[in-house]
Amino acid sequence: MRRKVRLGEGETERVACASASAFRGLDTVTGEVLGVDALGKRVGWLTALVESMCTSVTGARWNRPDLAQLASGKDRSGVRLPSNAWMALRMLGWAATAPEGVYVPDRVRRVAEEQAGRALRSGWWRTQITDAVLATWPTGNPDPMRRTAGEWEALRAACPDGQAVAASVLRSRTRQVAAFHTTHGRLPADICELEAAPGGGRQVVLAAADKQLATLARCEDDPARYAVLTVRLPVRPEPRTRTDWHPVVIRFRLPPTIDHTAALHAPTLRLRGGRLRLDLAHTAAAPTARRDGHARAVAFDYGLNTLLTGGTLTLTGDTQPAVHTDARPVFFRPDGVLAKADRLRIQAEQLWAKAARLTALTDGRTASGLRPDPLTAAKLAVLRTEHTRVSKRRARLNEQLAKAAAHFMVGHARAARASVIYLEDLRDMEARGKGRTLNTRLSSSVRGQIVAHTRHQAARYGIAVVIVPARGTPGTAPPA
Repeated sequence: MRRKVRLGEGETERVACASASAFRGLDTVTGEVLGVDALGKRVGWLTALVESMCTSVTGARWNRPDLAQLASGKDRSGVRLPSNAWMALRMLGWAATAPEGVYVPDRVRRVAEEQAGRALRSGWWRTQITDAVLATWPTGNPDPMRRTAGEWEALRAACPDGQAVAASVLRSRTRQVAAFHTTHGRLPADICELEAAPGGGRQVVLAAADKQLATLARCEDDPARYAVLTVRLPVRPEPRTRTDWHPVVIRFRLPPTIDHTAALHAPTLRLRGGRLRLDLAHTAAAPTARRDGHARAVAFDYGLNTLLTGGTLTLTGDTQPAVHTDARPVFFRPDGVLAKADRLRIQAEQLWAKAARLTALTDGRTASGLRPDPLTAAKLAVLRTEHTRVSKRRARLNEQLAKAAAHFMVGHARAARASVIYLEDLRDMEARGKGRTLNTRLSSSVRGQIVAHTRHQAARYGIAVVIVPARGTPGTAPPA
């Protein structure tokens, strides 16, 4: 199957990812039809093996010298490391090993090494940010979050490309270091002491393997709607020999967002609720977004009661160009969704408060040398489970809200025949000193997700997205 798309004049490649579900598979060796539970069980065994090998590599290499070695891009002899993480780890001698007595194909070890290498490479950027926070830690200020303007600028100067680092990243890293200082009475040495070694994410990245482990192709009878994945899965939790790995054919429906001309790539496998989910990457042709020469645009402003307020802007072609609006503003007001999100937030806060109270009671009995009350422990487990479920509902609701807002803006830009979308840069705005109610509403917004989904959806139609600094925009914005 081809991995590239044919591009015409004025087109570029657009890489996206869509999620699909698989409900059954076919074991080609035994002819057994695997249902949802059986298929999920086999994928779970594969995920557990990959996670185990990945964690062993990251746990052994989660130290500053090894992170620096991998980030340098060269091995100990000065030879340049490959871009593929699994090849880089093997050149450094950090190859993953299978558990004792378990047979794992080399391609599966390659997947585990790829996931471990990606996790270790991403840790170096966090290491540099943490080093900058520790180097500029305010010794005379009891509250590191209340640094002076000069101290915040010194922190940015100590970071690599500090002006591009979001303020929320610096503040969250400062809170993390402050929590460590409160617990241990001292500052951490580096990121390896501040954070535990990362894992593999409970997933299987098949993009790191080749055709000996997995193949993907569109169905011959209906290539626009279905695809077939053939992957080797273990038939037992601890496979002993090569015969314990059987090829399984999985036929699944392609998401409607994937065009029939798109090139499909090897998916990432993960389990959600015991069912197999496939994160399917694909490449399609899309118009190239222009960097300049825009004559018509749409601009949107964030709000609380009205989430988005926008209008159309037109640039005149006069000797002295001017910007005019159509005096017809548009509004995006998902009142019902925001009300539901607020109810879920209140419910989550109540569950958290009850769980904190029971945790304090349990810790008090433990400190006194008494055994925890079984009834209290059972109640605490139920509260934590329910809080996790409510948190997931909130996350899904916020994701849907962000996608709907992005769809609204991109749809308005297409209707107005605009080639660019202007958005305020409010991703770093923090709610402080504005009252309990307003602080909560500001903190619960999903501005960062809206920007990400807008960029993703606008790229499909060649519409550019420009983030404008918010300072001074209310006073200079033209009337809608």
